Amino acid sequence: MLIQWYPGHMHKAKKALKDILSRIDIFIEVLDARIPFSSANPMLATICGSKPCIKVLNKSDLADSDITKEWHYFLEHERNVKSISLTTEDPNRTFCILELCNKILLRRSQSIKNIQALIMGIPNSGKSTLINILAKRDIACTGDEPAVTKVQQRIKLKQGIVLIDTPGMLWPNLRNINIGYRLAITGAIRETAFDNIEIACYAISYFRQRYPKLIKKRYNLARLIGDELEILEDIGVKRGCFRVGGKVDFERISKILITDFRSMMLGSITLETPGMIKNELAECLNIKAR
Repeated sequence: MLIQWYPGHMHKAKKALKDILSRIDIFIEVLDARIPFSSANPMLATICGSKPCIKVLNKSDLADSDITKEWHYFLEHERNVKSISLTTEDPNRTFCILELCNKILLRRSQSIKNIQALIMGIPNSGKSTLINILAKRDIACTGDEPAVTKVQQRIKLKQGIVLIDTPGMLWPNLRNINIGYRLAITGAIRETAFDNIEIACYAISYFRQRYPKLIKKRYNLARLIGDELEILEDIGVKRGCFRVGGKVDFERISKILITDFRSMMLGSITLETPGMIKNELAECLNIKAR
């Protein structure tokens, strides 16, 4: 599934970003802990240069805690990168980001000049909610739909830090097919950009491999038999999702499955591991070399 999704406001945001890069002291990238790699913006590596970056694994309470530990180890092997986990249940821990900024930029915290921190995150990563917590007021727009933030904002915090907020940006083409699926499953891409049944089948393929017990328990399935579409049909039967004529309503049950994942009704699930990503990147390179 190749997704083409690059709204005009994101293109403008990228251009505006280049104008302020020289004034930025530190970068904060908000990632979805369920998809730490797929929710990372590949443009950031070239934008940051040698400046420090804090990777925030947001919504970590929705993710598999063991795999989150693997991601911390993986991310902090990158030069000038520190990582931190945040949950939706403990908003006060968000302020650790400011402490980490001051610790990394100790020389700046002892001066009069404010620390300029650019905060970035793709749509629906929870960036705006995080900003509102840090600012202690509703200053950034929030919502369940992706791409709520449209313009760049500057938020001065009491801790001597100025947050520069940018609209959530996706890159023009998602060449790795798996990234597109994961972004769709977690809600980073608008529903109109993908097929729900296709996304649900991709999710089932992953769940049956990594979390079979969770999917069987949620939908009262004794076994996971057949291909992904057949399993989706079995789930539809269990949930009573029928169209006129008694056939399973695949569109409806697909939406239910996706919603169950996003609302954690299936349990704590992470959709990718560092090992998986290494294999996928290697495969992409092999395809490109052919």
